Amino acid sequence: MSLSHLTLASASFWGVFIDAIVVLFYFMMIIVLGLYAGRNNRTLEEFALGGKSIPWWAVLASIVAAETTAATFLGTPAEGYKTHAFFYAQLAIGTVLARIIIAYTFIAPYYQYKVKSIYEFLTVRFGAATKNTASAIFLFTRILGIGVRLYLGGLIMVVLWHYFYPGVPTTLSHYFWGIFIITLITTLYTMVGGIKAVVWTDLIQASLMIGSIVISIWLLLGRIGGLSSVQEVFGSWENLKWIQSDWDSTLPFGSALAKMLAEPYTLWAAFIGSTFLTMATHGTDQDMVQRLLTAKNVHKSRLSLILSGFADIPLALAFLSIGILLFVYYSRAGAPSIPDNEIFAHFIIHSMPVGLRGLIIAGVLATMMGSTSAALNALATSFTTDFYIPYFNPAADDRASIRAARIATFIFGILMIGVGTMAAYSVLLNPKLTIIPIAIGILGYTYGALLGIFLVGMLTKTRGNDTMNVVAMFLGMTSVLFLGKVNLPGVINFGHFMPIWWPEIAWPWYVFIGSMATIICALPFTTRSIIKDIVH
Repeated sequence: MSLSHLTLASASFWGVFIDAIVVLFYFMMIIVLGLYAGRNNRTLEEFALGGKSIPWWAVLASIVAAETTAATFLGTPAEGYKTHAFFYAQLAIGTVLARIIIAYTFIAPYYQYKVKSIYEFLTVRFGAATKNTASAIFLFTRILGIGVRLYLGGLIMVVLWHYFYPGVPTTLSHYFWGIFIITLITTLYTMVGGIKAVVWTDLIQASLMIGSIVISIWLLLGRIGGLSSVQEVFGSWENLKWIQSDWDSTLPFGSALAKMLAEPYTLWAAFIGSTFLTMATHGTDQDMVQRLLTAKNVHKSRLSLILSGFADIPLALAFLSIGILLFVYYSRAGAPSIPDNEIFAHFIIHSMPVGLRGLIIAGVLATMMGSTSAALNALATSFTTDFYIPYFNPAADDRASIRAARIATFIFGILMIGVGTMAAYSVLLNPKLTIIPIAIGILGYTYGALLGIFLVGMLTKTRGNDTMNVVAMFLGMTSVLFLGKVNLPGVINFGHFMPIWWPEIAWPWYVFIGSMATIICALPFTTRSIIKDIVH
């Protein structure tokens, strides 16, 4: 081996060593903080809600960290890289509108009835059957949704593999070990620390994520020679589109409507589709709402929620900007032959300076761990409150309840590893799959039913029947599959059952379809029980 090759190998070794020290230090800091934050968990309320003592600004940071998953960190730049546009950011309009609606519709009843699991509200309003169905939908959907996002933990491992062994084929085991390590560490500190560990580690992770975004944009601008290079590559700023045209006036009404519904990033999708989607994820999802319930009172909770919506807009624009800058960079440097999902990770591994590279990798892992820890805690809380205590151990004391929640946390972590590995296998079969539509699409299939039944419970006093609500939620989920012409590769294509003239409908509309169908099916029936306080 020549001297130049030895020098290069030595430099590569020490560079990786320094980056590894940075990442290892981050892991140790998060684990220690998570364990310290949850050291006083003695009751299920402490484990699940942190004694409702978390400051509003920490709750705000936790919400931002939960929303900005690894799918966002790596997937949103992939959207910008692929579309050369800011269309995806339009959906942030709906996230702000939805938060305002949730703040003044959902949060007060959750505080009023002193729930740990938000599905307890459905027990009070309708009965056990509605609650059990809604909670089961959440458990199933969240395992799939977070599991799919965990595929990106394996993606970092794959890009590192390509860095050290270029040309050597990627196998499923490379993805698996990345998924396994990240999920195991996150599961361990969440098992011990509970929601306090989630919120306070999220604060660190959100800060690191924002710092990583700023560093990435600054570095990319320096590499391409400033904003003038963006204009040069695209020809003019007009070719870089911010808003997706909604309506094609050159087409007949039916054709123009079909075209609009088929596009995921339009203003109508932002104002209607994204609003309903966010109402579901931030108003009826235990993962997100549980953070809101850790605030001291309703007002602090509302403040955290609404401000987090306004934070979404610059974050979405920043991530898309990274993707567009990556397109400009690789249009000159030569684009690598890799899946779009890997483009930002490829830049991080191959083009970031030593030390900064480790910091950005830690930022990616931070987003993944933040969303995963919250989901694990919410899943454990929901299972323990909605199923373990009522049906398996009604006489459970605080010690038994916390032990059950910790065991559930571990089991859900294992299930997520399995789902993440299957997602990685799907990407290996089809490298052109992008993770954002898959991750959010999973929520769309089921969360419309959740939102619909919660809206019936929140906005009416006497409509909705415990037994028929279950039927309504099932019909709501089924309507999404058929009306959305959902194609589950290798399983079934529901589009075959729809008439040829029925349009293709993009994923931001799925929750709207499901919630409307559920509401229509539930409203004709009358509530048999009277609203009463939950007795704790």
